[in-house]
Amino acid sequence: MATVDLKSQLSSLIKLQAVDSQIYSLRSEKASKPEEIKVMELSFEAKKASLAELDKKSTDLQKQRKERELELGSKDEAMKKLQSQLYSLKTNKEYQTMLQQIQDAKADASVIEDKILELFDKTDALKVELEKEKQKLKEEEQIFLTKKKQVDDRVKEIDERLSALEAQRKQALQDIDAKILSQYERILANRDGLAIVIVKGNSCGGCNMFVPPQVINLIKMYEHIITCEMCNRILYIDEGV
Repeated sequence: MATVDLKSQLSSLIKLQAVDSQIYSLRSEKASKPEEIKVMELSFEAKKASLAELDKKSTDLQKQRKERELELGSKDEAMKKLQSQLYSLKTNKEYQTMLQQIQDAKADASVIEDKILELFDKTDALKVELEKEKQKLKEEEQIFLTKKKQVDDRVKEIDERLSALEAQRKQALQDIDAKILSQYERILANRDGLAIVIVKGNSCGGCNMFVPPQVINLIKMYEHIITCEMCNRILYIDEGV
């Protein structure tokens, strides 16, 4: 380390850190994008599932109505059969019994008719709701696709910017001693992309730990790399470095 100009090395590290901070920030943003898309997809899929449930409900109502219509048809056929037999009966008791059966069948048919009308009303109301939800989902799909495209476009922008920054980084590395670079990159990997920080107001710019005056004096001597006792980041002071 004695064979290198430490002040110049720190200056190079500060420039490298400026590039690495951008790289770290962009990589973090890019890493969050798949989750962002996933959240949007889950939200959209939930709305699709809700519409599918409404559609199933509508189908079920139509099925119930058809079943009731078939049941009503059976009741009508039964009444016609009873009525056709009515005048062939020989005794008054048989006649009265048959009349009661016909009345009971009519009452059952009336209940079924009411149910059919109720199902018609429910089906019509649900149809209106279904159309509204279909239109709403169509609009939601457009919003989802637009937002997804924005995210995809942003990822492309990030990739392009990262490519340019990596080229800058490669150029910046040429001015840095291998041992110093190794120490810097080790700290960079373990300290959220921030390896070298300024001491300002007797505080570490990375963790705000108090930096004693004697440590500041050591930094100013430029004989050794000085790191923060708390966060282990490389320290420098602003005096034209």
